Amino acid sequence: MSTTTSSEILDVSGTPAVPFTRLVSVEVRKALDTRAGRWFSGSIVLLSLAVVVIYAFAAPENARDFSDVIAVSGAVLGYFLPILLILMVTSEWSQRTGLTTFTLEPHRGRVVAAKLCGGLILGAVLIVIAMLVAAVGTLIGGGDWSITADVLVKGFLVANLIGILTGFAIGMLLMNSPAAIVTYFIYSLVLPIAVGILSSFQQWFADLAPWIEFNTAQGLMFQADGAPSGEVFAQLLVSGTIWLVVPFVLGLLRLLRAEPK
Repeated sequence: MSTTTSSEILDVSGTPAVPFTRLVSVEVRKALDTRAGRWFSGSIVLLSLAVVVIYAFAAPENARDFSDVIAVSGAVLGYFLPILLILMVTSEWSQRTGLTTFTLEPHRGRVVAAKLCGGLILGAVLIVIAMLVAAVGTLIGGGDWSITADVLVKGFLVANLIGILTGFAIGMLLMNSPAAIVTYFIYSLVLPIAVGILSSFQQWFADLAPWIEFNTAQGLMFQADGAPSGEVFAQLLVSGTIWLVVPFVLGLLRLLRAEPK
């Protein structure tokens, strides 16, 4: 007597991949569909509005122009927007959702790209809101509506774009929410103060600082009128490689190889 065992093999080779636009929409929704995500995003807007309103009343009359107010609004946004990107990356590991995410989409590179695109979309929305907040502050303060391209492009758009990429790189590199947030504040607040103190005492270090400290190099770029000079551009390139490109590449390699637990 013989027994025949039949087994069915499910062929999924013809199954189409998840559309990238769907991955991006999922990442945007994941960043906002929790109370923490909604409150944090809303808090950025409310804090920016509160600071701008206070500035509109407290600033001198000759410092209430749209270019001045948008710099204030952009500064508030620049400090907290990177944290939103950090949480988008680290939530997969701190909340242990990585198993589900990487099972539904096993190609991690697509997930990382979707997170970055989703973060850029959220960042663009918050940047537009920050500009509207600056407009409200200008109306309250009664300032002039003129704004230069340097302030809008370098001091607002480029600065926030660098912040988005920095937060994303730190999140990938550490993959832990508290550690990444603390590291970001050390990088953005403590390190520039320490560099400034050392630069005030040692001229050789003041000359070296823009080459090794990204915030200092960015400050020189924002202060320059028009396009940055060759030296400033070289300083941005070198310090940006140290503090942005290298962490981004190392973080990407770590995230692609890490084992979700």
